[in-house]
Amino acid sequence: MYEVLKQFYENYDEDGRLLTRYGQVEYLTTMRYIQRYLRPGMRILEIGAATGRYSHALARMGYQVDAVELLEHNIALFQQNTHSGENITITQGNAVDLSAFADEQYDITLLLGPMYHLMNQSEQLQALSEALRVTKTGGILFAAYCNNDATMVQYCFGRGMLMEPHYRALVDPVTFKARSDPQELFQLYRREDIEELMNHFHTQRLHYVGTDMATNFMRQQIEEMSDELYELYLQYHFSICERVDMAGATHHILDVHRKR
Repeated sequence: MYEVLKQFYENYDEDGRLLTRYGQVEYLTTMRYIQRYLRPGMRILEIGAATGRYSHALARMGYQVDAVELLEHNIALFQQNTHSGENITITQGNAVDLSAFADEQYDITLLLGPMYHLMNQSEQLQALSEALRVTKTGGILFAAYCNNDATMVQYCFGRGMLMEPHYRALVDPVTFKARSDPQELFQLYRREDIEELMNHFHTQRLHYVGTDMATNFMRQQIEEMSDELYELYLQYHFSICERVDMAGATHHILDVHRKR
């Protein structure tokens, strides 16, 4: 799995994605929820920090941020993106083993990438367990997931990939739940999958958020919007991103929990 991830991220512009207008929707939504819980003096850990888009933004707001990232390529970009005066560290490590970090250190823990790439439930539970272990009691965990059904609509049907034998074999013919393997890279979830994982832990859900909702279905239109229309779109998006009846449309999910 490491080699597949390495090859993907060495040829993918993650920074650039989050700087597009459509990518900004996911970023701004996630930051909007993080900022609800920020308090002076808080200590933050980002697990799977990639090139540091969130970590650096929080460090530049004055917070002490520690980051963990698996891939050397991303760590090099993370270090290049670091500004003088940021109170920030970056450590190479794996989301399923945070043994370098003590229990109950962090007020806010961000797990915004690793759950995309963990292919089996035991690894998923281990990553969540480790993230919660290092989070203070009463602290907040932000975990992000890729949504099954937006992927099904856009790729399997919109691009016809379901007609290819390889992809057809990965999709349940009755429920249309997709399964992934390391070559597919991204693990897909439905809400019930996330519920099953979180039922193993003593937490309180605060928010279940669609961080991009319909955005990825209309990338070109969003890139072409006037500034005024784009601001109205953001307002609309923020107004619907927690609506249970619409959450299935999102490509990315943000699940926010308080550690009890």
